[in-house]
Amino acid sequence: MPTTMPLNDRKDLFSRAYVRAVASVAGYSATVPELDRESVDLQLAGVGGGGTVRSPYLDLQLKCTGADSLTEDAFSHVLKRKNYDDLRATDLATPRLLIVTVVPTALEDWLEVSEEEMVVRHCAYWHSLYGADETDNTTGITVHIQRRNLFDPAGLESIMETIAAGDIP
Repeated sequence: MPTTMPLNDRKDLFSRAYVRAVASVAGYSATVPELDRESVDLQLAGVGGGGTVRSPYLDLQLKCTGADSLTEDAFSHVLKRKNYDDLRATDLATPRLLIVTVVPTALEDWLEVSEEEMVVRHCAYWHSLYGADETDNTTGITVHIQRRNLFDPAGLESIMETIAAGDIP
C-alpha cells in the first residue's frame, strides 16, 4: 500500500534522521523536547568533557529544503517570524542553531541503500542567529546560510567545543 505521507512530513523526518546520524557518529545524544514552544525540534547533549562548561547542550531548529544543486557560497531559507525571534534571542541558557538539510527535489534521489553503503543526498548546514537584528517583517524572514558551515561530525564537534569553552557558536 503506497504511503500518503505529505512531502513536508517526509522532509521533517529526514532532517531529524540526518541530524541524529551526525550526532551519533560525533558521540552526542539527541532527544526530542516534550513540547515545541520555543522553536526547538531536537536537543543535543555531550557527556563530561573539559572546558568551561561541562556536558554541553545545544538546541536545534530543523528545516529541510529541496534543491538539485547549490552553486553559490551561501543559500537562502525563509523562516517564520516566531522561529527567527526564538533563534536570535541572547538570554538563553542553551545556545540555539538553525539546521537546514538540503535534499534533491526528487524524493527517490534522497537515499540509496545497498549492502556496501548507504548514500544520503545532500547534506545539512548550520546557522547561528544569536543576536540577529530585530525585523518589522511579520511573516517570513530570509536568512542566508553559509555553505562552509557544513553540519557533519567534525562540524558538530567544533560547535560543541565552542559551547564547552563558554562561547556561543
